[in-house]
Amino acid sequence: MSNIKDKVIIITGASSGIGKATATLLAEQGAHVVVGARRKQNLEELVASITLNGGSASYQVTDVSKRYDVENLVKHAVNTHGKVDVLINNAGVMPISPLDDLRVEDWERMIDINIKGVLYGIAAALPVFRKQGIGHFVNTASTAGHKTVPNQSVYSGTKYAVRAISEGLRQEAGNNLRVTIISPGMTRTSFSESVTDSEIKIQLEEYRDIAMSPKAIARAIAFAIDQPVDVDVNEVIVRPTAQG
Repeated sequence: MSNIKDKVIIITGASSGIGKATATLLAEQGAHVVVGARRKQNLEELVASITLNGGSASYQVTDVSKRYDVENLVKHAVNTHGKVDVLINNAGVMPISPLDDLRVEDWERMIDINIKGVLYGIAAALPVFRKQGIGHFVNTASTAGHKTVPNQSVYSGTKYAVRAISEGLRQEAGNNLRVTIISPGMTRTSFSESVTDSEIKIQLEEYRDIAMSPKAIARAIAFAIDQPVDVDVNEVIVRPTAQG
């Protein structure tokens, strides 16, 4: 039997890409998905698609750089379903550029969304999990959190931070809470959308031919969630075969 069916699963950054694919897959497997992102229309369309196919879904407009937005997302899930089984901290941006460009606003945005957004998710869900005596954090990092390359210093730093925070959380979590890090490689999402450096944006688009479908990451997340409660999949790295 599936360990996903009837679980209440919150997903941030769910309006497109990995978040959207994950919400769709988990709903197909019987989960009650609660999706959050900034783009209301995309969320409405996702929830409508899931419910049309017999799934259970609701949404809350959420900017993870705002702590109260994340708190309200978790409260919405609890008020709707009476519990939360899994929080997938998936929202992230990667406006990469050379450090010499001094795109400080881009650096701050990555810190606010990629790091603080994850911390806000932990702060909102951890008390719920402690009260329930069970819960599962799934935090999206990146292969950039394992290897730093030029132009990705700050982005890579935020993803190293996600891995460090997640590992610390795992060690503090005790016997009943699970923590999983998902580190995707190049994935066919709107990854270049937030890039403000035009040359870097063109370079990123050239990788689209080798990039994976977001469904590949969704399957990895589902695998981690589907394990028995006494099994904690701590980290999964998923790369396109062609990625160096």
